Order: sequence, then C-alpha cells, then structure tokens
Amino acid sequence: MAEPTTAPAASAGLDIVVIGAREAQRLKERFLTRATAVFFARLAFLALGLGMLVLPSWQRAFAIGGGVPWVVLVVSTASAFGCQALAAHPQHGRRVMFVTLLVDLSILLLIVARSGGIQSPAMPAQLLFTIFFALLFPNPIAILPPLLVLPAAIVLGQFGFGVTRPAFAADVMNLAWLAAMNGVAVYVMVYLTSREEKQNREILELEQSLGKMALVEERNRLARDIHDGLGASLSGVIIQAEYLVNLTKKDPDLQAEVKELKVGAEEAIDEVRRAVSMWRDDFLLVPQLENMCSTYTSRHKLPIELVVEGTPFECAEEQELTVFRILQECLTNIAKHAAPKKVQVVVRFAPDRISMDIVDDGKGFDVTKTPKNHYGLINMRERARKANGEVSIESEPGKGTTVKLSVAPLPRVRAPR
Repeated sequence: MAEPTTAPAASAGLDIVVIGAREAQRLKERFLTRATAVFFARLAFLALGLGMLVLPSWQRAFAIGGGVPWVVLVVSTASAFGCQALAAHPQHGRRVMFVTLLVDLSILLLIVARSGGIQSPAMPAQLLFTIFFALLFPNPIAILPPLLVLPAAIVLGQFGFGVTRPAFAADVMNLAWLAAMNGVAVYVMVYLTSREEKQNREILELEQSLGKMALVEERNRLARDIHDGLGASLSGVIIQAEYLVNLTKKDPDLQAEVKELKVGAEEAIDEVRRAVSMWRDDFLLVPQLENMCSTYTSRHKLPIELVVEGTPFECAEEQELTVFRILQECLTNIAKHAAPKKVQVVVRFAPDRISMDIVDDGKGFDVTKTPKNHYGLINMRERARKANGEVSIESEPGKGTTVKLSVAPLPRVRAPR
C-alpha cells in the first residue's frame, strides 16, 4: 500500500517559498502602481514648469529666464518618461526612480532658492515630494531628502540666493508650518502602508489556513472512504479465510495456503488502519511499535521484547514513519530468514536523538553478500537518510543480527483543525 503523504518540513518549506514569491509579486505590483501615479504627478509639475517659462508674470515670480531652464525642462521630461519605462526592471527600477526624484527635488530647491527661500510660491511642492518618497520608499531614511529641503530653503533664502530677504522669524514660522504638514503627510502614508501590510498578511494567513483546512478535510474524507470501503472488504476476506481454514483441515497444504492468505489480509488491514491514523494525524510512534511487536509475536511466533527508554515525544511524521517502517522491515526479515530464539527492540528517546536497536540471535548473514534484487537493506538506509538519520547493520553467519537506527528529531507540524 502507498504510504500517506506527510513530509511536513518539506511542505512547510514549499509553502514559505510560494508565499514569499506571492509577497514579492505583490510588492512589485504595488510599487508599479504607485510609480505610475507619481509619473502623472511629475507630468503635472512639468506642465507647471512650462508655465514658468512661458508666462512673463510667472517668470518674474520665480526669477527664471534664459535658455538653461528650457534644457532642464527637456531633460526632466525625458527622465520622467525613462524612469516610468524602467520602473518594472527588477534590479534598477527602484534605484532609477529614487535618483530621478532626487534630481527633481534638487531642481525644486534651486527654484525655491531663487524665488524667496522658504516663502517661495514653489515651496508647497516640497510637501508633495515628501508624499512621493513616502509612497514609493516607505522607510524613515528614504524620506530624509525632501525633509532636508526645509532647512536648506531657509539657509539659501537668508544668504542672498533669493529675490527677497524675509525676516528670519517669518521663515521659522513657515518652517514650523511646513514641518507640521510634512509630519502629518508622513504619518498618514506610514499608517496607510502599515495597515495595508497588516491586512495583506492577514489575508495570506487566512488563505493558508483555508488551504490547510481543505487539505485536512480531503484527507479525512479519503480516510473514511478507505476505512469503510477497503477496510470492510479486507475484513470480509479475513472472515472467509477463517471459514476456509476450518474446511481444509484434511488438506494441510491447502490449509497452510489459506492461513497465509489470512495473514496477508490481516497485515493489509493493519496497513489500512495505520494509513487512516496518519491521515487523521493520530499516528503515535510508541503505541504503533507496541502494536506491531505484539502482532508479529502472535502471527509469526516471534519472541519479541520491546524496551522504551526515556520520555517519548512527538517528532516529524515522516521520521516517526521511518522508525516504524525500519522496524517492520527488520521483523519481516527476521520472521522469514532468521529463526531466532529471542528478539529485542530497544527504543531510546533523548532530547537530540531517537535511536532504535533491533537485536536477534538468529542465523545471521554476511552483510557484504546481499543477494541481487533484494533491496530491503538499501531501502532502510535510504529511508533513514531522508529522515535526517542513519542506519547500520552488523551481522555474521550463526551470530545473529543487530540493526541500529539513529534519527535527529525534527518538530512535528500539525495542520489546523
């Protein structure tokens, strides 16, 4: 029977990768949306800049003239379109956006310096740049450039770069007013961004929980179907086999075949019950080991002694299943080939290790001469390796066999109910 799929560590890692990819895509789409909004806002600023160059009254108000401002306008327009075209670039999009905004902010500072410092009619545009930086780069360091324009405007205005020299007290008042407006804008942007991030995380967690709940429900449905369908059919086979055993008492060979059929059906129904318990997340290692040892003792007449040392604890389902399967493989081989007088199974639980020793005093074998097409020993080693463990086998002809398994436990991950 195929084993139920568990692999919680692998599935958790896959979930993290998928969620990380979705989160990266979401952040990219959010940046592109905000970059587009900033692009149209920059076009509006460029239209105002064109008005400064064309309208005489605006030229006087902003102290702009000559051919250099036209060059600046053309370069700014080209950079705005180029920045928008590169916004989706995975490596350079955000960098180009940040640099071009710094250039535009520097141009604004020059206009402010030439037209009255902090009392310049262009000064309110600084608040919009604060919003741009907060939208595109929501962290404290990224919004420093537009905030530094405020003291720079006072300095440039006081030292003669402006058209007029307003009183320093008026500059301080305007600075306080603009600083308060910047603070409000930054708070609103940061608050809205944090709320958006929180809501998105909640949605992702809800989607993940719903997905796990759907998976659990599907596993439970399969468990019910297998238990009620295949389990009932196997139970019928066992009952019929018991009836045939009584009918074939006069034919020892046929009776042996029927008994073997009955044992196979009983082992199959054990596998069904075990699969159902794992699908329902009810698989407990020690009770399963105890049940298997008692089953092999009764069915195969194996004198098995199970010793559990330390305090049992739960680990990853894949690791618990590995311990169980290796013991199952060993007991099967012992029942078929070893003919022992005694079998001892010792399971030790330590904080950093789960170990199991399976010792029998049977026929033994040469571990260097494993027959071809016999993959039991290879399968045990592969199982142990995939479960973050290792297995060793010691045996000599006539001296019994010892199988040692050691597993470094991983935490068990349970799906939500």
